[in-house]
Amino acid sequence: MKTHYLILGLAPALALAACGGNDSATNTATTDNMAGMDMSGDGNAADNAALVAASPGQAFADIVGASDYYEVEAGKLAQEKAQDQKLKDYGKLMVEHHTASTDKLKAAGAKASPAITPNPALSVEQEANLEALRKADGAAFDTAYKTQQVAAHEKALAAVKDYAATGDVAELKAFANEAEKVVEAHLTRIKGL
Repeated sequence: MKTHYLILGLAPALALAACGGNDSATNTATTDNMAGMDMSGDGNAADNAALVAASPGQAFADIVGASDYYEVEAGKLAQEKAQDQKLKDYGKLMVEHHTASTDKLKAAGAKASPAITPNPALSVEQEANLEALRKADGAAFDTAYKTQQVAAHEKALAAVKDYAATGDVAELKAFANEAEKVVEAHLTRIKGL
């Protein structure tokens, strides 16, 4: 969150700096002032990394990691709260499969050069969906869970298909190709319940 505010705070300053004229005296003074500065970072890798845009491979790993995390948490709720035994069983399967998916994703990312570590931060939508499941009971839970699962797996399928076709990291492309079949099976199964 601190990085988010830092980036937001720097954006106007950078925009104003870009609008300035070509004053060579100012540019020389700025260069002289910066000459003694350590531009290698402050050792805070998380903050420094956040200032650099994520590569397509990192973005994909983050999206899949968050999807897996959401599926595991929603699956746990389904095992606990679903009325329909088929949804309870599906929830158990989601916990198992998405835990395995995360392990495979981490292994693929570790083989990449440079290594990619998924950051499974849930989206606002995923957080809201989990909160809705926590609040729902009975038949309302079953309906919400099934609806969310269809939507989540449609998004996941689009993401893995896209990365399998256009991805920039061979190890993650291989993961995406393998994951595509699993996600399609999950989507088919939930639609049939």
